[in-house]
Amino acid sequence: MTQADQLSRRERQIMDILYRLGQASAKDVMHNMDDAPGYSSVRTLLGKLVEKGHVDHRESGLKYVYFPLIAREKASRSALGNVVKTFFDDSPYLAVNSLLDMSINDLSDQELDKLKAMIQARKKTQNDKK
Repeated sequence: MTQADQLSRRERQIMDILYRLGQASAKDVMHNMDDAPGYSSVRTLLGKLVEKGHVDHRESGLKYVYFPLIAREKASRSALGNVVKTFFDDSPYLAVNSLLDMSINDLSDQELDKLKAMIQARKKTQNDKK
């Protein structure tokens, strides 16, 4: 796991805010955080995200405006991969099984049908490669 993959809870919060807003100043980030730390702490966290290659910034008047460099889909795949590796012995099967156990009653019939179709499409793709 590279340093860029390792984000603290606060860094993940900031990334979520930047993905939601598209771009934000340190003050905007602070106002959108639950139980936000002080302004200088937010600036420090943003600086760490810049160092890790997740975020960049540009000047806008007297302030910096920060924006994500990594597409949300790519970042979410990386984070999910780390969760699967850490908590599910690197087994997608175990991860999906756990997700289904916790949310099976929350999934509509339509969503379950979509999942079934996705699995069938993956099976077909694998069989076509053989």
